[in-house]
Amino acid sequence: MEEAFIMHDIEIPHQYTPGAEPGPPDYLLVWDAPNVDMGLGSILGGRPTSAYRPRFDAIGRWMLHRAEKLSASLGETVEPEATVFTNVAPGGAEVMRPWVEALRNVGFAVFAKPKSEEDSDVDPDMLAHIQRRHAEGILRGVVVASADGQNFRELLLELADDGIPATVIGFHEHASWAVTAENIEFVDLEEIPGVFREPLPRISLDALPEEGAWLQPFRPLSALLTGRNAHHAED
Repeated sequence: MEEAFIMHDIEIPHQYTPGAEPGPPDYLLVWDAPNVDMGLGSILGGRPTSAYRPRFDAIGRWMLHRAEKLSASLGETVEPEATVFTNVAPGGAEVMRPWVEALRNVGFAVFAKPKSEEDSDVDPDMLAHIQRRHAEGILRGVVVASADGQNFRELLLELADDGIPATVIGFHEHASWAVTAENIEFVDLEEIPGVFREPLPRISLDALPEEGAWLQPFRPLSALLTGRNAHHAED
C-alpha cells in the first residue's frame, strides 16, 4: 500500500497524483478563488484590498473545528482537506507566487490553471476533484466556497441525497438558491470568525441608508457581448 506523502516529517494525508491510494475519511473544502474574488469585487465596487482579503488561516481553523464535529457525529476520524482552485494569467506567475506559497504553508493544496482565454474556468476541475474523492469512497462531507455556487448545485444536491453533508460558503446577496435549499447548508463567508480584518461594506435592499445607495452590477455590461457571441457560435 502506498504510504502517505511526507514533507519535512509532516504527513500529508490526501494525495493528488493520478492513481494514488485513497487517503483517510475526508471533509473536503474546494475554494473557487476567481469566483470568490468576483463576488467580493461586486460588494466592494472594486478589487479587494488586503483588509478585505479572506484570511485562510481563519478558514483553516473553521475547517478543523467542523471536521472534529463531523468525526464525533460519525464515530470515525475525519481529516479535513482544504483546496484552492485558481487561474494564472499570462505573465502573472510572479505576482501570484507569494499568495500561492502562503496558502500551501497554511496547509491548503492549490490547483493552478493557465488563464488561456477570458472565460477560462476552474469549475470543471473543482467538480472533478469532488467526484474523485467520492469515487474513492472517502468523502464524508464537502464544502464549496464560491460567490454563488450555482455551477455546483446539481452535484451538491446529489451528494446531499446520498447522505453526504454539503455546504456552500458564499455571499447571501449572490447565492439565494443555497440560502433557501433544504438539503444544503449555507454559510456566509463573513460569518466565519476572523476571516476578514474589517466588516464588509455591504448594501442590501432590506437595510438601505436613508440617503439611498448604489448597488454595483455583478458583471460589466460588455459581458452581454460575450454571451451573445457564444450563443451565435452554437448556432
